[in-house]
Parts: sequence; structure tokens; C-alpha cells
Amino acid sequence: MDIARTPSNPDGNPEMADAPAVPPLIRRLDYKPYPWLVPATRLEFDLGIDDTRVTTTLSVARNPDAEPSDTIRLNGDGLTAESITVDGQAVNDWSMDGGDLVLPLTDDAHEITIVTHVNPAANSQLMGLYASNGMLCTQCEAEGFRRIAFFPDRPDVLSTYTVRMECAKAQFPVLLANGNNVATGEGEAGRHWAEWHDPWPKPSYLFALVAGDLVARKDSFTTMNGRKVELGIWVRSEDLPRTEHAMESLKKSMKWDEETFGREYDLDVFNIVAVSDFNMGAMENKGLNVFNTKYVLADPDTATDGDYDGIEGVIAHEYFHNWSGNRVTCRDWFQLSLKEGFTVLRDQLFSQDMQGEAVKRIEDVRVLRSVQFPEDSGPLAHPIRPDSFREISNFYTATVYNKGAEVLRMMRTMAGPRAFRQGTDLYFDRHDGEAATCEDFVCSMEDGAGLDLKQFRLWYSQAGTPKVEVSLAHEGETATLRLKQTVPPTPDQPAKQPMPIPLWIALFDRDTGKHGGEQLVILSDAEKTIAFDGFAKPPVLSINRGFSAPVSIEREVSTDDLVFLAANDDDPFARYEAMQDLVVGHLVALCSGSLDDTARDAGRNAIAGALKAVIADETLDDSMRGELMMLPSQTYLAEQFLVADPGRIHAEREALKAALGQALEGDLVALHGRASAQPATLDHAGKGARKVQTQALVFLAAGNPERAAKIAAAQYDAAETMTSRQGALMVLAGLSSAERTGRLIDFYNRYRDNALVIDKWFAIQASSLHPDAIEHVKALAEHPDFNLRNPNRARSLYMAFAGNPHAFHAADGEGYRLVADLILALDPINPQTAARFVPPLGRWRRIEPKRAALMRAELERIAATDGLSRDTFEQVTRSLG
Repeated sequence: MDIARTPSNPDGNPEMADAPAVPPLIRRLDYKPYPWLVPATRLEFDLGIDDTRVTTTLSVARNPDAEPSDTIRLNGDGLTAESITVDGQAVNDWSMDGGDLVLPLTDDAHEITIVTHVNPAANSQLMGLYASNGMLCTQCEAEGFRRIAFFPDRPDVLSTYTVRMECAKAQFPVLLANGNNVATGEGEAGRHWAEWHDPWPKPSYLFALVAGDLVARKDSFTTMNGRKVELGIWVRSEDLPRTEHAMESLKKSMKWDEETFGREYDLDVFNIVAVSDFNMGAMENKGLNVFNTKYVLADPDTATDGDYDGIEGVIAHEYFHNWSGNRVTCRDWFQLSLKEGFTVLRDQLFSQDMQGEAVKRIEDVRVLRSVQFPEDSGPLAHPIRPDSFREISNFYTATVYNKGAEVLRMMRTMAGPRAFRQGTDLYFDRHDGEAATCEDFVCSMEDGAGLDLKQFRLWYSQAGTPKVEVSLAHEGETATLRLKQTVPPTPDQPAKQPMPIPLWIALFDRDTGKHGGEQLVILSDAEKTIAFDGFAKPPVLSINRGFSAPVSIEREVSTDDLVFLAANDDDPFARYEAMQDLVVGHLVALCSGSLDDTARDAGRNAIAGALKAVIADETLDDSMRGELMMLPSQTYLAEQFLVADPGRIHAEREALKAALGQALEGDLVALHGRASAQPATLDHAGKGARKVQTQALVFLAAGNPERAAKIAAAQYDAAETMTSRQGALMVLAGLSSAERTGRLIDFYNRYRDNALVIDKWFAIQASSLHPDAIEHVKALAEHPDFNLRNPNRARSLYMAFAGNPHAFHAADGEGYRLVADLILALDPINPQTAARFVPPLGRWRRIEPKRAALMRAELERIAATDGLSRDTFEQVTRSLG
């Protein structure tokens, strides 16, 4: 039921002319089991690009665990029933309630058959059944199945599916669906058909269908119990050579999940299909994963080292969902982190084993801090298990995914890996074939791992990033550690309770540079004091080692201690953190106006000395060296302020980068030369060399732009991999040099027929430090290769721009207008993608007043627009508050 917005409506905004009605608020506590079971579903598709006929047959029976109902509500979105039969008899006593079909049922069990038609070619939302480059494919999570057929489209309705597809064979020679292929045949007039059956009950969001002119890289995997599984990665014929890495990643994932979590695959086939038009990264549909091409296709000439790692990680993530999401699914969408947070943790642990634990942990924390921490401190903050929503697609967030993973990682830290495995085994055993809740997981972990998680449950219900104040005092031979936690207020949660925070710590001896062992301290109360004896001199504290808790550590620590930890800490993350804190403390003080020129120069010298030591340290591998060389992002720096000045932060960060580039020019040139001489291999050494090659170039470009332009141009011309070529082009794109234009033109001409690489070309320019970046984005939006209807292309230009602080936060507000115009243009085409551009504008409360007013004005302009989608409407109104 629609609710009009009025000044008295606490969930809305002040009245605006012709404002859209507020979508209904869905509350977690209002959950009720669906009154009907659907043990079996049969779908028959007569496939066509412009018209697909869908015949849905549902076997339904009353649910003994639900309140009885004499009607069944079948969700629909834009569907019209051509015919409806119940138990073989045509019926007319049905009605429509919004998009839903409501049908009276009198007995305890029935068979319902409904015929509908959909137009895949007209489906620009890319939800449901849609066309992409001549093929048909589906995306049903979260509520896309209701755009295909009338159905109880909710995750707790589990059904076994049989799917029959028929079509013109020349147009769609390959027909794929969930489960196992049980029959195929030829029809009349050049038609053919295929039937697939999935024996495992699943919710409708896991349904998948693909039809197209595709070829497959095929392989097989033998499970730990000796069953052979046929594997296929399906792509367009010209893309087949770039699928080898994806297949190897799949086989590694299957083996790792057996060895680490004891999970064996359960069907005869496992297929992946690469699609060029896709709202997400990939989708875990049972036995038929549909992927964005970005996370399938790779070769050294077109994919960076980051792309290779991303493909491996995303393929693992979707495969791991077979158990953490498919065999055990969510009772309702409020439990989304049950499958996503758990599976993110699983893919992170996998990637740590494949790529190296230290660097992977740093990369994961960088993502958390740059995306989730701002989310947690803004108007869109929500717990990992939200209490309400208006549009579920808006809760596919870094909080649900990344913070959700960190919450489970804390359980693993407190239990230890072995006991954590016992808890996950119990969870899978208890809930296999069920739609479960976050509480079910926590109970399994309590019983299986022997943890008391009563207080820990607060991590599921409280939003916000906890802040831990830390101080270390020394008297006699005793060091006293004092910890104090606060969880800041967030929308709808003004007051918070203390939560258990596991912190790995170590106390270093200043003279030896060693410590006596790590200790796990769990801060459960608002404050805690711990005494450590045996320290004749004040020790140096290393805290939150390995980033054992997703918190913000606040402490007064001297520059000397940070330099000590950056040089001596044996925990890679803690060493990285010391380097970050050294830079963050310096830049925050500069931006706050608390450093004079003498103090500024002293700070720069300390950072330069630490960076010089990192460059020279022969005990480091290059992958770790590259991480230690990276300056904190401008987004992370802004999080250190209650109200940030993006212009000042950018200016001070760039000035520091230039000073470091000048002070260490010789060291950086030598490092770049050494890295450039490394063979262009895809192994750990080759990837590490390319990482430091780019980092050296970044500092050189700030310190000596003319010299850097020549080095970057030479690197571009000699590049044997996309990583080296893109790294050079990224630096050149931010410079006003003759070398810039020629290499941008060359890059485009070289790869103009490769959509994924041209996405990089757009993104490199949109994210550049060039002073005319806004004008470049405006020009690129008019480029013949820009296509607003393709999510990858839209994101490559505009999401890269929205993540470019110096351009997005232009003082005159032009960057804000550009993103707001994009949202308004994209919302009628693809609401889900459009809504994801709102959060950067929603940060206005944390930005200095002049820019904040400009950001808010753009949000108000969007909110006043007629016909906004639920997706965008919810994000904008929550951002305005």
C-alpha cells in the first residue's frame, strides 16, 4: 500500500509538488512464514528475443507451520496472465493487487498453471529475463524472478525446478539452466529443445537460464568422494582463449573448499556463463553461475594482475555459495549477510592461501576502510542484519558483505581455526536444505566452537564503526594498557552498548626490536585496564595486529614509535598500519592547521626516512613493499575528520607526495629500473615487481613530472603486460604532457574492439589527477563508445569519477551536478545501477559547509523528480534525512 509523503511522516521528507508515493517499509520483525509450500515447479519457455512465452506449473500444499490462508499471493512485476488453471480447470476468480496475482484456493493441495509473456529485449533493468548481445540470460537476485513468472518470490519458499526451453536452434544453439541436463531433442522448422532438472530445493532468486550462440572451455573435477563433475565456462567464440585462468580458478576453488571447509560439490555439472550486460559482478545460481565478463576473461595483454586476482576471488566466491547460500539459504532478505558475509570470509581465506596472507589482508582492510567505514559513519549506516528496508537491492552493501565477513572473522579469531570449522560443520549439518537466519549461524558457532556469543550478537544489530581509545603507561617495570570503546550514534540508533572486540597485541622491547609473544585481549566492557610486568623501559605497543577487529584505533603515539614499528613489527598488517598512521597523523595535523613549517618539514623527513627504509629493505618481497609504499587514500583521510575539507586534504596529500618524490628521486628511479628489468611473469615475483614499478612512478610523477612523463612513456611503449601498460597510462593521464595524448590515443586504437579494456580507458581518464578531469568526463560521455545502458561502461566512467575526490569535490559543485544528472538519466533505464551513485552525494554532512550545501541541493533536485524508482528514492531520502 502506497503511503503519501507529508510533513508529519517521520519516514519521509517535506512535501514536494507531484512527489512520488513512499514505497512501503518492510520490517524484519514482521516476518511470517509463507502459508503455502511449493515442493515442485515446472517452467516451460518458448524463447524469443522480443517475446518469450512462459508456462509456469506450481505444485502447492498448505504449510503446516504457517497461518492458514484461503488465497495464495504470487508476486509479479509487469506481468499479465494470459491464462490460469487450477487442477486443470480454467479459473477467473483471481485478482491483481499491484503487480501481484491473488488466487483463491480451497483445498490442502493444488496444481496451478499460469501462462505469461515477457519481452527480454525491452528489459533495460537487466533483472528477470533479458537480452544481451543476442543471447538471453537471467538475473533473479533479489526480486527478479517475479519479472519472469508469477511466483512466491521470497527466499524461504524452496522448490525443485524442472525447466524446458524450446527455440530456434540457429538463434540459440546452446540452452542452459540450473541442475543437470536430462533431455534434449530436435523440433520442427529448425527448432530444438532442452530440459534441465535441479534435484536440490532452492528459492526463486537462484533460478537461472541462458540461451545463446556460445562455446565452452570444458574440463572436469573429481570430488573427494570420487564423483566426476563436468565443468564448462561458456563465452562468445572470440573470447574462448581468455578463459583458461577462470577454469583453473574454479578447480582450485573446488579443491580448497573440500580441504578447508569439507564441502563437496553436489551436481553432475557446473557451468559458468560470461555476460557483457550485468548489474553485478556475478551470481551464484545453482549449478549455473552467470558472470560479468569482467570476472571471467583474462590474458596478460588485456588483464591486469588485479584482474587476475579478482577473477580468481569472484569465481571462488560464487562457487563457495553452493553451500553458504544455496544448500543453506536465507530465510528472508534481512539475513543477507548470512550468505554474503560468510562467503566473503571464505573467499578472503581462499585468496590468502592462493596469493599470500599478508598482502591480501591489507587489501581487504583497504576496501573496508575506503567503502564500509564511510558507509558506517553516514546517513546510510545500517547493521549487518538490517531491521527494515524499502528496496532490498539497496542493501547489497559493503556493510552486509565486508563488515559481515569481519564479524565472522572475529568469531574465528576468538575460537581458533579448528573450533571455527567445527562450528561451520554443525551449521551446515543442522540447516542443509533450509532457509536459515543469522541467529542460526551464531547458535551453531556457540554449540560447535564452544563460544559464548550472547553479547557478541550486538555486532549483528548495531551499526557504526567502534572507536577504541588506547593509552599505554609505564611505571617501574609495569606497562599498563588502558582501552575504552565507544560506538558512535547512527541513524535510528542514538545510543549503543559495548560490544566484544578481540584485539591481538604485542609489546616490543625498544632495544632488541622483539616482543615476547602475541596476546589476544577481548574488550567486552566500555573500559578495560591490563597490567604487563617485566618491562624496565617503556615498551612499544602493536595493537589490532592482523586487523583482528573492524574498529578505529585512536591513540597518541609518537613519530619515533611509529617509525620503530614500521621498521621492526613482525606482523605485516601492523607494519603497514604504522606506515599509514605515520602519514595520516602528519596530514591530519597539516589539514587542521596545527603544524608550522618546521614541524611540517620534520614530519616529511620522518616519512621520507621510513619510506626510504622500505625501499631498501631486502627482507621484503615486492608485493609487501608496494603496499607499504601506498599513501592513505583521500577518502580514508577524510574519515579522520568530523567535517572534512576535500580541497585541503587533496592539496596537502599531493604536496607530501611531491616532497617524497623529490627527496627520494634517486631511490625511486633505481627501484623503477630494477622492477622494470624483472621478467614479465604472472608469478608472485613478477606481480610484485609491477606493483612497485607503478608505486615508484606515482611518486616520481608528483616530484618531477617532466622526468616521470618520459619514464612512464617508455614503460608504456615497452610494456609486455596490461599491468605495466595501464600503470604507465594512469600516471600519464594525470599529467599535462605531450606524452599523455599520444599514449591515450594508442591505447584506444590498440584495444578498441575489446569492451573490457575500453572500460579501463574510460576509467583511467575519469579517475585521473589531471586538472581538467571534469571536462574530460563530459567529453567522454559524448564518445561513440559510451553506452549508458551497459552497467560496466556507465560505472567505468561515472563511478570512477565519483571516486575521484579532487574532481568530484570541485569547489563550484560541477562534479556533484555531473553525478546527479547521471542518476536522473540512468534511473528510468536501470534503477539498481542508478541508486548506487547516490551514496557519494549522501556524504554531505561530513563535508565543509560550502560543498555540503551544493551536495544537498543536488540530492533535493533528484528527490523532487517525478517517477523515481524505489531504489533511487530510498537512497536519496535516507541521504537527506
